[in-house]
Amino acid sequence: MMSALPTARTTQIAMKETKARLLPPSYLLIFLLLAIALHFVVPIVHIVPFPYNLGGLLLIAIGIWLNLWADGLFKTKNTTVKPFEKSSALILNGPFRFTRHPMYLGMVIGLLGLAILLRSLVTFFVAIAFAITMTVVFIQPEEKAMEETFGEGYLDYKARVRRWL
Repeated sequence: MMSALPTARTTQIAMKETKARLLPPSYLLIFLLLAIALHFVVPIVHIVPFPYNLGGLLLIAIGIWLNLWADGLFKTKNTTVKPFEKSSALILNGPFRFTRHPMYLGMVIGLLGLAILLRSLVTFFVAIAFAITMTVVFIQPEEKAMEETFGEGYLDYKARVRRWL
């Protein structure tokens, strides 16, 4: 009988096949450029009036801070930050207490900050598309790998902490 969960071998094969993929910062850059381009090409409607749009700078700063905080914890635990590489530690403290993916969350918060700063409705759709892309391309495979690597410990963590917020 076949298992619903992938085996360690199938996950390793999938990880090897995906090494040629772009990493999340590259996706972030692409989506940032897309948001800026769409803002100028198809601004649709400005929904956040000046000076309230400057609050977007705060969200951008929070997104950067969240990424740096999580990255520092990865380095402290001497485990990889790169998707599709095998983790050597399960991090449960810091921002990982309230989100399983603080770095992706930080990127989305930064894109939402940009959307507020630019004030264009279309840029909010870019942030949503980025969150969906990260979920499909990175988060779902990473979570399967974490289940295989850390077993019950990760499943308990997953039951306690939400994927995003």
